Amino acid sequence: MTSPAVNVHATAVVLGTQGFLFVGPSGAGKTMLALSCMAAARNSGLFAALVSDDQVLISVCNGRIIGRRPASIAGLAEVRGAGIVAVETIPAAVIDFAILPVKPPFEPRLPPENERFSLPSGDFLPLYRLPLAEGLNSFEILRLILPQNANFQGH
Repeated sequence: MTSPAVNVHATAVVLGTQGFLFVGPSGAGKTMLALSCMAAARNSGLFAALVSDDQVLISVCNGRIIGRRPASIAGLAEVRGAGIVAVETIPAAVIDFAILPVKPPFEPRLPPENERFSLPSGDFLPLYRLPLAEGLNSFEILRLILPQNANFQGH
């Protein structure tokens, strides 16, 4: 059974075998962080693709959260300050985690435990805060902060 899709202001990507929903207010760095993680994942030999930038159609199917791209923005991402760019995309993916970009100063120093991102359906995703700072390899930091059972490589 699939719930009706709800449009969420976010960026969705697949890195390896995991789906990520980058969330936060406009200008938070969602797109740049997602594109940076995609490039680093590819450089590590992993699959990486954009599902959708700025708008993600979220539904729940058989207990899994699915992110889809609206047809009108398929293959496009907005790089703030540089414009709209073409990006390799896939039409949909299972979303496993929500990622919130955070900029210095990092307050609070430690995020709340078991933080969750609530979806309009009432479902939720585990939420992880990913620091944005010059010189940081965001993808490697992401790999460190995710739970041990997160699997980028596949089986």
